[in-house]
Amino acid sequence: MNDSANTPIKRALLSVSDKTGLIEFGQFLASQGVEILSTGGSAKALADAGVPVKEVAEHTGFPEMMDGRVKTLHPKIHGGLLALRDNDKHLGSMKEQDIGGIDLLCVNLYPFEETVEKGADFATCIENIDIGGPAMIRSASKNHAFVTVVVEASDYEGVMASMKENAGATSASLRTKLAAKAFARTGSYDAAISAWFADQLGETYPERMNITATKRQELRYGENPHQDAAFYVTRNATPRRGIATATQLQGKELSYNNLNDTDAAFELVSEFDPKDGPAVAIIKHANPCGVARGNSYLEAYNKALICDQTSAFGGIIALNGMLDGETAEEISKIFTEVVIATDADEKAREIMSAKKNLRLLLTGGIADPRDAGQTIKSVAGGYLVQGRDNGKVTLDDLKVVTKRKPSEQELNDLLFAFNVCKHVKSNAIIYVKDGATVGIGAGQMSRVDSARTAARKALDASEAAGLEIPMTEGSVVASDAFFPFADGLLSAAEAGVTAVIQPGGSIRDDEIIAAADEQGLAMVLTGMRHFRH
Repeated sequence: MNDSANTPIKRALLSVSDKTGLIEFGQFLASQGVEILSTGGSAKALADAGVPVKEVAEHTGFPEMMDGRVKTLHPKIHGGLLALRDNDKHLGSMKEQDIGGIDLLCVNLYPFEETVEKGADFATCIENIDIGGPAMIRSASKNHAFVTVVVEASDYEGVMASMKENAGATSASLRTKLAAKAFARTGSYDAAISAWFADQLGETYPERMNITATKRQELRYGENPHQDAAFYVTRNATPRRGIATATQLQGKELSYNNLNDTDAAFELVSEFDPKDGPAVAIIKHANPCGVARGNSYLEAYNKALICDQTSAFGGIIALNGMLDGETAEEISKIFTEVVIATDADEKAREIMSAKKNLRLLLTGGIADPRDAGQTIKSVAGGYLVQGRDNGKVTLDDLKVVTKRKPSEQELNDLLFAFNVCKHVKSNAIIYVKDGATVGIGAGQMSRVDSARTAARKALDASEAAGLEIPMTEGSVVASDAFFPFADGLLSAAEAGVTAVIQPGGSIRDDEIIAAADEQGLAMVLTGMRHFRH
């Protein structure tokens, strides 16, 4: 690439759906003596503004037809875009066929994505699939050595600046950059169309899957300083509430780990419907270190905090509703990286603003834990794609398998614990009492180790809180998958639990149930597991 290879712009074709900045750009080109070709609404808008414009139909000598489906698919257009200006054979063909060069193409595509997002019917969506636009963009992009291609209004300014600097020409570096951007745009456009077709056909896993996203920001680094990173967001008809939709009110730029942990925190707290009361989750390294419900957010926060005050330092706090001043005041007493909530009142915003390094994110709503969707994980040479874990166990799903039935309070805590379990790295064991986690065992290689780790952490937390009796006394326990042996269950019983919730399905279920009966425990099976790796 040679930056000195500036290409003068003598003829331009402007055909855009989004008319933002079109008039100003057209006026500038006209002032530079550029001949402007255009179509339909773009031509009318330019002409109405007094910009000299020539209809494409007049340029090609071929009328626009088939309700506009055929207008730019013509040799005089694509020949003018694709011809190599330093190739005698190409130049000869241009002269022989009376094809004039087109040096600048400005096109943004039919609003297919927006049409789908509005819930338009099948026929309307089909009509909003652009054919001529992508064809021209690809022609111009391929020939970027001589042609400048613009697919976003935000790039008008850069083109005008280059032309001013280079006596009406654009630089090779700018044209290359714009061509790369144009190919990315047509790629994402085609991906959106193929995804829509797959959805219309009910194909959850089509033969070819195109993944497209737009860069929100480059990050300072990834999980570790030697890794680079960026944050990309996808486009959906109904965006899922969370980090991609959140507005950051204050604080320094979010890091890769901040974003990952904040997503985990908000997804977890979204399990709890705000209509059922306040819920707070505190996250560290993508695992919860405390989750609780309360009559107020202050109560829920304090109950969550007591579970593991040490790990909460420098963590992420998520609320399933509006952050209030009283809760913000309490949160501000320890170092917190991020607070994410649906909203925040004026007092809370004022209190948080004094913490310059704390990031406050507001999502405008809660995520629906039952929403369908997919998660994608990269592996060497490909991707693992699966449906989001939107399984939700309710009271009606529980099967009591022990002699003793759980009390109403135990049932409430069991369901709470199992909802939390879904968001803890496997193997996961969760102790819960009175709507709050009191011990969390995450990511251990054996389930009994998770049970012991959770109990040990609960004992430490109890001592830190000045409690004489461990918080696990009288608690319930949840396991994300079945107990393969009775040892994990017995370890929980030693910690003082009174009831157990687990999926069941082990070949030793009878042995586990017998052990629970022997310990006087109530146990319910869910029939659904929640591995999280």
